[in-house]
Amino acid sequence: MSEFAENGASYKKKRGIIKRAKRKPVSKPTGPEYRINNQIRVREVRLIDHTGTNHGVVTVEAARDIARNANLDLVEVAPNADPPVCRILDYGKFVYEQTKKEREARKRQQKVEIKTIRLTPRTDDFHLDIGIKNARKWLEEGKKVKFMVRFKAREISYPELGQQALEKIAEELSDMATVEQQPVLEGWRMTLLMSPGKEK
Repeated sequence: MSEFAENGASYKKKRGIIKRAKRKPVSKPTGPEYRINNQIRVREVRLIDHTGTNHGVVTVEAARDIARNANLDLVEVAPNADPPVCRILDYGKFVYEQTKKEREARKRQQKVEIKTIRLTPRTDDFHLDIGIKNARKWLEEGKKVKFMVRFKAREISYPELGQQALEKIAEELSDMATVEQQPVLEGWRMTLLMSPGKEK
């Protein structure tokens, strides 16, 4: 350590200057926020109790009393209504169920992956069986599978060859998948789309 550094360290020690580690910011829990009980500041609310009974418009004090007598919370569920709508319920359970619904909704919104298997009208049975085997694996994982037959030159004059191959594939996978899109010719390609789940 240089003389300057030693002197600097000595100076900081004499002056009581101590470098402290920065605190990491505390992350706040995420989720819907509702005003409950004494946080509700309006004079009147439209009240629905824990049994589903609509009490109509009541004073917020009366609503709090009803909630207190039921050992539950008064929760403002529609603050923009006139007057605001409040429900009597277990707030902790309510937030848990709302969070669970949002999580399930996000899962449903997730994009389903589509795997593509490319074929030609001349694809032999050996390679066709490999494609079907791969399709089974992907369908079991919840993915959709698109079979695409590509025609070249004069092959386009015999689209029935591609259709026969795709129909055979659909039959082979009928025990575990549903045809979402029947074989259709688009330009130089014919496609078949299959989704997980046996057709009922």
